[in-house]
Amino acid sequence: MAVLFAIVALVPAACSTGSGGGDGGAPTGAASGTPSMAPHVKITTTPKDGAAHVPIGIGQVRATVKDGTLTTVTLTDQNNRKPVPGTISSARTSWQAKEKLRRGTPYTLTAVGKDRNGKSATKVARFTTASAKDSAIAFFTPEDKSTVGVGMEVSFKIDKPVRNEKAVQSAISVVSSTGQQVVGHWFGNQRLDFRPAHYWKPGSTVTVGLHLAGVEVSPGVYGVQDKTFSFTVGREQISTVDAAEQSMAVVRDGSLLKIIPISSGSPAHGTYNGTMVISEKYQQTKMDSTTVGLGDEYNIPDVPHAQRLTASGTFVHGNYWAAPGVFGSQPTSHGCIGMQDAQGGHDSSTNGAWFYDNSLIGDVVIVKNSVGGGTVAPDNGLNGWNMDWNRWKAGSAL
Repeated sequence: MAVLFAIVALVPAACSTGSGGGDGGAPTGAASGTPSMAPHVKITTTPKDGAAHVPIGIGQVRATVKDGTLTTVTLTDQNNRKPVPGTISSARTSWQAKEKLRRGTPYTLTAVGKDRNGKSATKVARFTTASAKDSAIAFFTPEDKSTVGVGMEVSFKIDKPVRNEKAVQSAISVVSSTGQQVVGHWFGNQRLDFRPAHYWKPGSTVTVGLHLAGVEVSPGVYGVQDKTFSFTVGREQISTVDAAEQSMAVVRDGSLLKIIPISSGSPAHGTYNGTMVISEKYQQTKMDSTTVGLGDEYNIPDVPHAQRLTASGTFVHGNYWAAPGVFGSQPTSHGCIGMQDAQGGHDSSTNGAWFYDNSLIGDVVIVKNSVGGGTVAPDNGLNGWNMDWNRWKAGSAL
């Protein structure tokens, strides 16, 4: 699997003006029959004083003011006494923290405001963020602002088991600029993937809202993220491997670009049949048979132009150690799809280099007529396209 990115930064802080949490203002009482001398400014904080399990995402801590302006706001980590930086609006009527908070940490938010007569009021909110034990983080792919192939799935891996699947799925939105219907599917209780019925339309923009902050994912365990990211779908490239012919036809936007001689898995180690999606790319990587349960059959420290197709270890990659006559004629690999290449991966004229340079994460690779490999499982990589649309929708919690 691609590294599924959702990083919780443990950030030291800096100073700022503004704040967040709770609501209220200075008391307004005055002796009966006498003019009120209390300030009219009212300060509201989010979260409120005494709150627990507070989300850690940027913008979760805020302060706002009515009938006045904010003069200073400080948010302090009570464990290390460091302030957290924040941003105050130009009108000085609101403030929010601009860095993620630390999990399981007590904070104090102090907001000071004044009314039109210059009278000041102070609001203090003391709260604790969700701890690592009682919070959940979702790691995701693809990356923000990336350009991907039409087969890309939006995939989330959650670091705690999910019991409230409906609440979690409801907190995530995936919207395509072309209006394609997008549905989520649960693989077990920690992985949730989204895709349309057919491949994404080339050129579309997909916007993802991850709004898990405060969502109870399981009893006593809360989400802590609130963010939006997007990616662009590039051209449509679909490569079809015919294991019977030992060839791969690369088709882009309906036109044949190239037919590449390949060597697929031997009958003893057949390549998976089915639709697979490139999920990672490595200019050069190590491949060790002990990591995939094949003993000491191979240990190659510098496999060039490797692109992952399954979580279990299937790649389409360059191969410099096999005789040139193998490609296009003999299935010799342990399940991967090999193309002729040069050691070190520096020769741009090889088939391995060409395919690497012309591929995106999210491009589709279809394998047919492979002997001994069976069909790839939908959750073995980003390969949910091997599940028909009705089965896919049946795995949704909504």
